[in-house]
Amino acid sequence: MPFWGLQKQLGIDVDSWLALQSMQQLRGQAAACHTFEHEWVECRHGQGQTCAHCKCQLQYEDFMECMKRTNLAQWLWVILKQRDSMIKQGKYTPLNYHTGKEKPRP
Repeated sequence: MPFWGLQKQLGIDVDSWLALQSMQQLRGQAAACHTFEHEWVECRHGQGQTCAHCKCQLQYEDFMECMKRTNLAQWLWVILKQRDSMIKQGKYTPLNYHTGKEKPRP
């Protein structure tokens, strides 16, 4: 809607879900993944859908990683598996407050 916010005036929400990170945020702070979404939108702007899909794939992957945190979860899973194997081998002993054996506090 280039000239006026007709959707806002009518109270309907048709396409604002496309740019969730770009919406006005609480306390005026930018969302965590706003930069990645902005790069992806800038890359796609003015290109056809097929062309943009090929050229902007890296920006899209960065944006989705920021939103879903899949690589971070995978990395943490590897760390936990390594910690468990070190505990089984006897190379690492977790602290008492990590195992739930700490004395209760008043």
